[in-house]
Amino acid sequence: MEAQQLKVLVNDEEQYSLWPTYLAVPDGWRETGTAGSKEECLAYVKEVWVDMRPRSLRLQMEKTAG
Repeated sequence: MEAQQLKVLVNDEEQYSLWPTYLAVPDGWRETGTAGSKEECLAYVKEVWVDMRPRSLRLQMEKTAG
């Protein structure tokens, strides 16, 4: 059985998700351009998603801090 191919999606809050390549991208999400095996996609997400806080929270905390 062939491994399922996935693509990496990101939303406006800069949160990432793995999504099957054969399914349409859901509303509120966009493709990052990265696709492949689960391991390849997870490696990409691990590299780019270094701050797990949603974008809106990061911006709010920056305003409060400074």
